[in-house]
Amino acid sequence: MVTLKCLGAAGTVTGSKHLVEVGDFKILVDCGLFQGLKHLRMKNWEPLPIDAREIDVIVLTHAHLDHTGFLPRVYRQGFRGRIVATEASVALTEVILRDSGKLQEEEAAFHNRHGSSKHHPAEPLYTIQDAEAVVERIEGFTFGRKIELAPGITIEYRPAGHILGSATVSLEVESGGEPWRMMFSGDIGVWDSPLLAEPAPIGPADYVMMESTYGDRLHSNESIEDQLERVVKDSIKRGGAMIVPAFAVARSQVLVYYLGRLQAAGRIPVLPIYLDSPMAVDATDIYMQHPADLRQEIRGHLRDVLSLPNLHIVRSRDESQKINGQRGPMIIVSASGMATGGRVLHHLLHRVSRPETTLLFAGFQAEGTRGWRLQHGERTIRIFHEDVPVRAALETVHGLSAHGDQADLLRWLRTVEGTPKKVFLVHGEPNAIEVLATKIRDDLGFDAVAPAEDQKFYLD
Repeated sequence: MVTLKCLGAAGTVTGSKHLVEVGDFKILVDCGLFQGLKHLRMKNWEPLPIDAREIDVIVLTHAHLDHTGFLPRVYRQGFRGRIVATEASVALTEVILRDSGKLQEEEAAFHNRHGSSKHHPAEPLYTIQDAEAVVERIEGFTFGRKIELAPGITIEYRPAGHILGSATVSLEVESGGEPWRMMFSGDIGVWDSPLLAEPAPIGPADYVMMESTYGDRLHSNESIEDQLERVVKDSIKRGGAMIVPAFAVARSQVLVYYLGRLQAAGRIPVLPIYLDSPMAVDATDIYMQHPADLRQEIRGHLRDVLSLPNLHIVRSRDESQKINGQRGPMIIVSASGMATGGRVLHHLLHRVSRPETTLLFAGFQAEGTRGWRLQHGERTIRIFHEDVPVRAALETVHGLSAHGDQADLLRWLRTVEGTPKKVFLVHGEPNAIEVLATKIRDDLGFDAVAPAEDQKFYLD
């Protein structure tokens, strides 16, 4: 008997946790944080609906916080099983979880200094020490290798093209006859990524669970370089800084790549570019250590591509604060990607009220996040308990997202061999799921369903 239950990312884009039970053996695919709306974030403080000590193995698809950020919490709740990931994901997860633990500690300390929490004292969701304890348990594997989780139960990682190390997961169960297979998409990337290899085909699968982040839309037909050129030139005319909240992993590296190409072609002038995210700097180093995950044509010279003479790497807090005293056109790339925390908040606090500032969104903004509210026209935004008027020009570049659009998702799903019994759609807002489900039924003839949180499915 195989059962499936979504403990997160059901009807929402964050908190990916999918429980598969093969008999008594329990596999949790991903272990992510909820982000965005308050009622979702509050779920992070709740224990899992199952005893964490009963989970035998956690299988990670990639390192992003909404797929790994709950690991320290589940470890606190008693989980002591195996954790497996791709080799690059192990390195990135270590960086991301340590940074997350640091931010959790800093946020709790801030509330305690200002008495701004309902809880006295305010406690962090988890600490750096919690993050380090769980990171030590993660085992790294290469793409294409069969990994035995238990007798008769194996997984295989294949490239997903989303971020470095991102993988789809083929779960295979031997039951005496034909093997039973289920494919988990993790997050699917784009086929024309400038840095990463394209997503691998699915192959045979009885069931497919796939993300649906951009299930209701297509990326712009206008090229990324054309969009960026226009936004940068408009920002220069305003005379102020262009702030880009960008995920430290994938988005920051791709953005620097495109800015470098535009500079080299003479399409934009040479401006100061500040990469103000220690995690993004560390992640860039990890990209260079894993060339096998990259597009073949870029292997070997990625360092040159990401080493612009006008790129200023900002590591210390003092260096970051000095940027706020700079005037004139410049580009500030800083985490977090949805403006939920991190150094980008300081730049927004100082500049978003200025009409000469440009705020550029370069990826998906989950509902309820500060980035989502800004993108949807909120004219006053709360930062560090201060209500800040929004006078900056707001821009969005489409296609920079590491998520594939509807066409990319369908292209990946078409690589399945045969007809899956069900396609489970997760990791998307309700409208995106509904639109994609209709498209899958109409175009491919597959049975597409949207699991509710904690809904249990019995899989043949």
